[in-house]
Amino acid sequence: MRKAPLLLRVTAVITLLFAVGHTLGGMHSWSPAGETEVLKAMRTFHFDAEGASRSYLDFYRGFGFLLSTHMLLEGILLWQLAPLAQVNAKQVRPMIAAIFLASVAGAILSWEFIFSLPVAFFSLTAVLLAASYVATYRIEVAR
Repeated sequence: MRKAPLLLRVTAVITLLFAVGHTLGGMHSWSPAGETEVLKAMRTFHFDAEGASRSYLDFYRGFGFLLSTHMLLEGILLWQLAPLAQVNAKQVRPMIAAIFLASVAGAILSWEFIFSLPVAFFSLTAVLLAASYVATYRIEVAR
């Protein structure tokens, strides 16, 4: 039974696509409302941050790129977990559960503070991880 590894690989690809989209979106001084006074202020107001001059936009974009980096890492780890799920399902299950919980939290936070596209990506990831988790039990039973 190879369902869990396949589900984890599909989840990895979706996570990597999410990371690419998030990164590309951050490459521009983007705002859903267009150029606003708030965005202009974020770009122009600079302050000292441990000896470096930074704007609020620098922090906003920097945190966005940090998130992209973690999403890339998640995708790579899911890809690497896929073959391990076939060999040692019991040990992989807690890792799947941890990433599942982070995805659910991401969906909730995106719903509350961001918009629907990240909600969709996080929710799809959570559903696939839940299916992967269940599939790891089937691997154990098949042995």
